[in-house]
Amino acid sequence: MFFSLADAIHDYITDGASVALEGFTHLIPFAAGHEIIRQRKRGLHLIRMTPDLVYDQMIGMGCARKLTFSWGGNPGVGSLHRLRDAVEHQWPNPLELDEHSHAGMAAAFCAGAARLPFGTLRGYAGTDLPARNPNIRSVTCPFTGESLAAVPAINPDVTILHAQRADREGNVAIEGILGAAREAALAAHTLIVTVEELVEELPPAMNAIVLPHWIVTAVVHCPGGAYPSYARGHYTRDNSFYQRWDTVARERDDFLAWMEQHVLRTSDHRAFLTGLTRADG
Repeated sequence: MFFSLADAIHDYITDGASVALEGFTHLIPFAAGHEIIRQRKRGLHLIRMTPDLVYDQMIGMGCARKLTFSWGGNPGVGSLHRLRDAVEHQWPNPLELDEHSHAGMAAAFCAGAARLPFGTLRGYAGTDLPARNPNIRSVTCPFTGESLAAVPAINPDVTILHAQRADREGNVAIEGILGAAREAALAAHTLIVTVEELVEELPPAMNAIVLPHWIVTAVVHCPGGAYPSYARGHYTRDNSFYQRWDTVARERDDFLAWMEQHVLRTSDHRAFLTGLTRADG
């Protein structure tokens, strides 16, 4: 159950797999995303509510063939340049899009967690998404006759989360903004969780969930594994990193040089963090 990050990614993520790296505004599993890049995984179907910088990096490094998502940017950065380049110019390779709303993604994860074929919601009214995405359809409620939006269930081959703590049995505690973490975990066939710390017993916490060890495939002790995102109680969001990313990712050569220096040439996430500290110094 307890793995190094390199072994967890090697053993459980295969080329062509569907992979969800969830975490809503915080606890974004950057370390896992970087390890996927280092191991040069290809043809992945990436799933995530907001792609954020981690998917911009993975798309730009050629890991993805498809993206299921609900907002193609970052609130602090704006447009994601590597995502746009893949869509508009097929660089470094074409990217198929499956675009939804946040509510649609949540309904799809909930359906996947319940092992139902699709999720329903009152949504998409007044938008052009149903006309653009054949995976958004409608059903008629058999009780009220109401027309509802329907989206296919999301059941990732692998879900990867970052969390604050895991105990020695592999139970995992996630604190703070939960987003779709629980549903993405339950919907997956394989669940990898990177954690800030290993403890003997999980302490009680406000606004927290516990993922029991029997649904967790691999636990990875990875302090700082959400950086430059944040982990409540451990470190804050590095807003300056997010702001700098717009310049780093805007041009292909600058992006590739940054990824080569800070990700491909580093052995693991600790080395990545050390390299950034030296660069900032």
